[in-house]
Amino acid sequence: MKFSVSSSELQKKLSLANGVVGANTVLPILEDYLFSLQGNDLTITASNLETTIITSLEVSGEEDGQIAITAKILLDTLKALPEQPVTFDVDDNLKAVTITSAYGKYKLAGDSPEDFPDLPTQEDAQSISLSADLINNALTKTLFATSNDELRMAMQGVYVQIEEASVIFVATDAHKLVKYTFKTEEHEILNTFIIPKKGLVLLKNALNSESEIEMSYNKNNCFFMLGDTQVIIRLIDAKYPDYNAVIPYDNANRLTLERVDFLNSLRRIAIYANKSTNQVVLNITDGSLTISAQDLDFSNEATEQLSCEYIGDPMNIGFNAKFLIEMLGVLTTEQVVIKLSSPNRAGILVPSEQPAEEELIMLVMPVMMGN
Repeated sequence: MKFSVSSSELQKKLSLANGVVGANTVLPILEDYLFSLQGNDLTITASNLETTIITSLEVSGEEDGQIAITAKILLDTLKALPEQPVTFDVDDNLKAVTITSAYGKYKLAGDSPEDFPDLPTQEDAQSISLSADLINNALTKTLFATSNDELRMAMQGVYVQIEEASVIFVATDAHKLVKYTFKTEEHEILNTFIIPKKGLVLLKNALNSESEIEMSYNKNNCFFMLGDTQVIIRLIDAKYPDYNAVIPYDNANRLTLERVDFLNSLRRIAIYANKSTNQVVLNITDGSLTISAQDLDFSNEATEQLSCEYIGDPMNIGFNAKFLIEMLGVLTTEQVVIKLSSPNRAGILVPSEQPAEEELIMLVMPVMMGN
């Protein structure tokens, strides 16, 4: 196997795939990239068995073949080289790799490509086309709300619900919940599945300016085709909680605020909150919002006042400041609306304006206030 390639172009592709390469893996071969050369087309595969990234680029090929190369030493070598052509020459019998640059030669041991695990196939897969912007938006709005609790496996991913003319992304950790819906062209595929957060973070990093992404899925895996790169993520085999049951729809009280002012105020007030609850208290009356926090253990307290629009009964309600800050941080509108029913029921946070083809609902559970 022999080919020449731009060092920076190859480094770019290896960095993209490197997110799934793990050290101290169960299978040592998973610390490698799998190189496959056919003609002038080099395919690079990396996998941790949960997520697989396959990407390709054009090279000057001289001799077809396959080799597995230790990821770290190869990527470190390319990072240390300025942009220039490099030549890879592989001795198939000895599995020895020689890299030649303008500065000299670098030799490293390769591994047998036969040891690399078989890749998931798209058997019985269904497909839908989605814009890269929509997927990026959906992941930005939902990933932060997933759970890190290993006992709640279903909540460690994003729940995807494909309906006749829309796709719904849902994430929750039982304290906060995000539901992001966008309209699509009508299709006959109806399905639901849970994609793990770790794989989706890698997918988000791989997203580029591709306008359309082909999303295919079967009962075991989800396949995302992004131009010359494919991201394959093993689905979570678990039952997702009935998220609709926790969303309150009878919210008579409506608070409208400037998003950035509210966000900055929360960041300041949260410094003085109890570190275990992060509780801030919103005291809401007509035209005025008082935000306060106290940490009795250290005699710390803070209070700020914001102007607002409020329709409803005066209310005192406590929230975890960290959750509110996360939610406000992924929104982009100038104003936000918080819909409330009572101090012991979840608050609903929504952008003040939403595109006709999208709907975003964020739910945050209250922190119960002591007497």
